[in-house]
Amino acid sequence: MKFSWSYSALKDFENCPRKYHEIRVLKNYQVKKSEQILYGESLHKAAEDYVKHGTPIPKQFAFMQPIIDALLTKNGEKHAEFQMALNHELQPCEFFDKDVWVRGLADLLIIDHEENMAWVVDYKTGSNKYPDKSQLELMALMVMTYFPNVVQVNGGLLFVVKGGLVKHKIRREEYDDLWWKYKERVASIQSARDNNVWNPKQSGLCGWCEVKSCEFNPNHD
Repeated sequence: MKFSWSYSALKDFENCPRKYHEIRVLKNYQVKKSEQILYGESLHKAAEDYVKHGTPIPKQFAFMQPIIDALLTKNGEKHAEFQMALNHELQPCEFFDKDVWVRGLADLLIIDHEENMAWVVDYKTGSNKYPDKSQLELMALMVMTYFPNVVQVNGGLLFVVKGGLVKHKIRREEYDDLWWKYKERVASIQSARDNNVWNPKQSGLCGWCEVKSCEFNPNHD
């Protein structure tokens, strides 16, 4: 059975296959939008409007304007909330094509065609204690697929609230090996679908999980 995935979907599966299945496949439960999630969505929208249209950034997010302005001084074409989608043959396709395999969204993408370089930045509103660079790898791979002339992608997790930029560089010669790594990770989702086995993973977050039917949820139905 064919399915599509994104980095967040892959992480959800790896954190707990049962939760992934109940929410993303069966749609028995919905993830409630916390204040933190709503705050992050508003911040991302403010950054997008600023980069795309020059819309003034609201006062509550004014702290991130100097950081974004610094990024926008880099040479190259700028894209905000740049949508990318690839099919199973790793060919670009429309975001909602029926044969889409993987989707990604770059908060800020800068392509310098003269130097064959790219910068992809992901805004983070949470803690910078445990930065996950894997997301930057996937974004870099998709950028290299969309822009075959790009030989290096400089990625960055920009922690706009806590402050700090976690960098990660990907070069064209790493392309094939990194794609195999993601194909192996995604194969676990395919196996779960083929065998209809969705084992739960117990953790300290079970008490906040939306899946009330799970035996590990202390608020079990």
